[in-house]
Formats: sequence, structure tokens, C-alpha cells
Amino acid sequence: MLLAFDTSSAACTVALFDGDGRCVASADEVIGRGHAERLMPLIAEVMEGRAATHILVGVGPGSFTGIRVAIAAAHGLAIGWDAELAGMNSLALLAASAGADQSVAAAVLGGHGEIFVQQFDGQSLRAASEVSNAGPADVAGMTKARLVVGSGASALVEARGTGEAREAWPSAANALRLPKSLRSLPARPVYARAPDARVPVAA
Repeated sequence: MLLAFDTSSAACTVALFDGDGRCVASADEVIGRGHAERLMPLIAEVMEGRAATHILVGVGPGSFTGIRVAIAAAHGLAIGWDAELAGMNSLALLAASAGADQSVAAAVLGGHGEIFVQQFDGQSLRAASEVSNAGPADVAGMTKARLVVGSGASALVEARGTGEAREAWPSAANALRLPKSLRSLPARPVYARAPDARVPVAA
């Protein structure tokens, strides 16, 4: 069985797939904060005492804290279950929630008023651009997709002056819709920019 989960946004999302790739259980909660406290109970609810042979974890970009919570949990579970572990692109997982047959841009609010943005093909969910991270005015010209989804969608569309903004959250139930290249990443954080906290450098 394959367990997929993501806490890169305000949502905490978990899904379990059988050997045929069918989603047999899932849970999605928009909790804002508190992923560290809610993730493991949510996984326990979905697993119902079962163990997974494969784990797929959202590696970002997105919330620094949320990404670290999910990846730490994934490594711990992989050791406990002796399961194979891989990462998935959290923005692609968000784009999958749009259910669109057109190009879609996933936009997530980051720190300092910046937005993480990446464009995808609506059907294949293949990446159509690299990840961009900047203020709304700067990222406005970095994507041409009319449909923009995610917590940063309204800010991007407003700055661009055109398009459709749709609030949406990642759902782990869509994990296996992602192309293999976006769900076979190393299980380590993709921050897309340097963290605010820096290690002091000795003079």
C-alpha cells in the first residue's frame, strides 16, 4: 500500500492507495496551523492499523514549517515500516485539485508577501515552468495560465489584471495523478528560497 500526505499549505491531507493505485481512504482538513499535532492522528485514522510499503510526501514549495513536519514524519514512518520513501511536488498536487483541462498555475502565499508560482498542463500535470518566488507584481508576468489556484491566486490575478482566481488546497487523493517525474523526488525540502533564519558565520 502507498501512503501519501502533504502539509505544505494550510491544509493537512492524507490518502492511502492499494496495490492497483486506487485510493481506498483519504482525509483533508484545512487547519491553518498545528500540522505537527494533527498529522499523525490523521494518518492513524486513514491507516486503521495498516502499514504502507511506500510513502509519498509533499516536499514543497510552501510553508517552511509544514514541509519540515511532513518530511520528518515520512522519514520516521519509512523507518518503522521499512517502506520506500519519495517526495512529490506540492504545487503540482495543488494544481491537480483544479480538475482543469487547461493550463493552470498554482500560487501559494509565502513569507514577506511573496508568492510561490508554477504553471502546469491541466490534463497531464506536467510542469510548464520553473518555480518562481517573488512579490505579486513580479510574478504576475511569469505565468500565462488564465486559471490560478491556491492561497496566492487572488493576489496574483489582481496584480496581473486578468484571469480567474480560485481558492483551492492540495489533496493527497490526487497524488498518483502527478507524472512520475513530480512524484519521485528526493524526500527533502524544496524551499524555492533561502530560509529567513541563518546560521551565524564566524568572523
